[in-house]
Amino acid sequence: MRSLRTGLSLAALVTGAALLFTAPAAHAADTPLRDLAAAKGKVVGTAVTGSKLTGSYGDIAGAQFSSLTPGNAMKWGTVEPTQGSFDWTEADRIVAFAQAHNQQVRGHTLVWHSQNPSWLTNGTWTSAQLSSLLQNHISTEVGRYKGEIAAWDVVNEPFNEDGTYRSTLWYNGLGANYIAQALTWAHAADPAAKLYINDYNVEGVNAKSTALYNLVKSLEAAGVPIDGVGLQAHLILGQVPATLQQNIQRFADLGVDVAITELDVRVALPADSAELAQQKADFKSVVAACAAVARCVNITVWGFTDSDSWVPGTFPGYGAATPYDENYAPKPAYYGIAEALGGTRSTAGCAATYGVTSQWSTGFTGQVTIACTGTALSSWNASWTYGAGQQLTQAWNATCTQSGAAVTCTNATYNGTVPDGGSVTFGFNASWSGGNPVPVVTLG
Repeated sequence: MRSLRTGLSLAALVTGAALLFTAPAAHAADTPLRDLAAAKGKVVGTAVTGSKLTGSYGDIAGAQFSSLTPGNAMKWGTVEPTQGSFDWTEADRIVAFAQAHNQQVRGHTLVWHSQNPSWLTNGTWTSAQLSSLLQNHISTEVGRYKGEIAAWDVVNEPFNEDGTYRSTLWYNGLGANYIAQALTWAHAADPAAKLYINDYNVEGVNAKSTALYNLVKSLEAAGVPIDGVGLQAHLILGQVPATLQQNIQRFADLGVDVAITELDVRVALPADSAELAQQKADFKSVVAACAAVARCVNITVWGFTDSDSWVPGTFPGYGAATPYDENYAPKPAYYGIAEALGGTRSTAGCAATYGVTSQWSTGFTGQVTIACTGTALSSWNASWTYGAGQQLTQAWNATCTQSGAAVTCTNATYNGTVPDGGSVTFGFNASWSGGNPVPVVTLG
């Protein structure tokens, strides 16, 4: 028998040119996302590639997340590329890793119109044969991992954008009832696993999500086993639906769980600091919407690092869609997730010095040096409010914005990382008249 897989504000009391403040602390010192999520009664997950679960990739996947989704390893084309010949290597590797790191596994996906083996898609099947093939596939895969998979995305992407059923091998051959059949067969193979229908562009209230809502309602009325819906949440920068939380709540009110299953936010490349700040806000908004609804149980990102993202290969000119950059450094988006789950950034180990390097009758040049000892930073920002009408006129090595008296400076794309024992410096020019008092600095 197989084993069970189981902001710191600091007022400166200084004179002259120098102001000291504490910068954000190392990623390693921050509370892991999985612990923040657990405190909220949630699970936080990531899609993974099993062959990469070593080194830094494996360390982050194991430490930060409480759930793993096989990106491709459990799809039909992977597990049964030739009829009757199975390859479970990649799927088994992910399940074993999850067991070793006390993580759930989210099975993905049993019934889909894509990534099916050519022997299946090129075959000529009667309805009876197609039904038998589908039942056998579901029974074999779910049965193999019985007791080891917390939830299955049983049916993936059944709808068109207008809410009609997608024309697929399954719908065309078996009718809409294939969905109820698939759920029933999956439940028979593992009664303990939670069973989901998963789709994209169903995050907000629209025709497609309403079709999904009506389907779930009809399945419940017919006594078909259905435990939840997955909202994929492959989003474009700045386009989080305003009705996301409302939509999550209406599914919860049906008595089913909701999961954000494939979250990423794609950005036109190259991503600048303003776009990364917006991406942070988008991730935070999605996670906060889930955190606000008790039955929203899981938030999964579709790959945690840009080096393992599907986006550049599918949407040319777009990328930077995940919470970590290609070098495994957390981006602002990571902290958006953490903040939505109640996390705060540590401030130990790094400090910064603000100084006026030159001053004349109408203006001055300022400079901030951020240095770390015994820790490191992956991103930084500093903000303050001028008290005597000073106005920034330009900045370098940072993106600085000013609204009224309030100034915020965020790292550039090339200098967000401050290594242990290292430092970065940014500077700016500003105007003044009559006085140049030191401001209070807020860090984030």
